[in-house]
Amino acid sequence: MDTLPIINQTYDLYKQIVDIVDHLEKRHRLSLGKSIEDTVLNLLSELIMAKNAPKPLKAGYLIKSCAHQETCMLKLRLCLELKLVNETKIFQAQSTAEEVGRQIGGWLKSTHSQ
Repeated sequence: MDTLPIINQTYDLYKQIVDIVDHLEKRHRLSLGKSIEDTVLNLLSELIMAKNAPKPLKAGYLIKSCAHQETCMLKLRLCLELKLVNETKIFQAQSTAEEVGRQIGGWLKSTHSQ
């Protein structure tokens, strides 16, 4: 089974998030860290659903994916503003998440034009 580049990139984002969460203090790891991980896993799940869904249903999954991506960006920004972890790791994860968002937008646009 072929894996789409957006799914591979989201998988890489998840690995980056796991590394970030590992470096959080325990109280943040169990709340914000777990929440970020869950958000990215939900994003990944929605993308896989979109990949396998019939054409008329793809847009709904992509809209949910977009919401999870935006939520992830906000949570990463919160980590940055609260200075909870290394800034470089947060910037790298944000960059990956932004790229995933651009790909979702392009995929969503292509479903509307069909």
